[in-house]
Amino acid sequence: MKIDVLELGPMANCTYLVSEGSDALLIDPAWDMSFITHTLQQKKLTLRGVLFTHGHFDHVKFAQSLLEQTGLKGYLNENDLPLSSIDPQFLHLYQGEQTVQIGPFNLHIIPTPGHTAGSVSIQLGNAVFTGDTLFPGACGRVDLPSSDPRDMRASLAKLAHLPEDTQIYAGHSYGGKCSSTIGYERIKNPFMRNAIRDEKEQLL
Repeated sequence: MKIDVLELGPMANCTYLVSEGSDALLIDPAWDMSFITHTLQQKKLTLRGVLFTHGHFDHVKFAQSLLEQTGLKGYLNENDLPLSSIDPQFLHLYQGEQTVQIGPFNLHIIPTPGHTAGSVSIQLGNAVFTGDTLFPGACGRVDLPSSDPRDMRASLAKLAHLPEDTQIYAGHSYGGKCSSTIGYERIKNPFMRNAIRDEKEQLL
């Protein structure tokens, strides 16, 4: 499996192009559909699926045109439909934790609300695409409509239970970095450390 990071738009958004052989997935395609389409053609890849970690405009901007062009439906948690500008007819709306098989890709969709009510993290093999839930050294904002600080803490604690060597791929390359590991974040990320502490205290 290969993961290409496409940094697009004025907000350092990371779109992820995941490929296995000639099959490909896109996670959070936004801003520049022409470049994304050109990249797929240049790499001779067939797009099999499109997934969104959440519905904020900077993660879905212009994505409907890609869905219209390809005939694919994007996967979005239904709680984030109100935030998304995408017509529901172009979406596969779902609720809760699930496993999705798309071509050769076996995806585990993990609800991680907090940044938005419908935020998810998408696990694929040893990689997890965390959107705006978990960044290297930080977490997403919780002062926006449908955000919830308590949900964010619970979601960070949930992600902390993934294997230490799990590679995280965040929704933005803030500070020039979009990737880390769960093990590193458990130690160095103050927001994840606090979430782990809170979870332990609740168990006492």
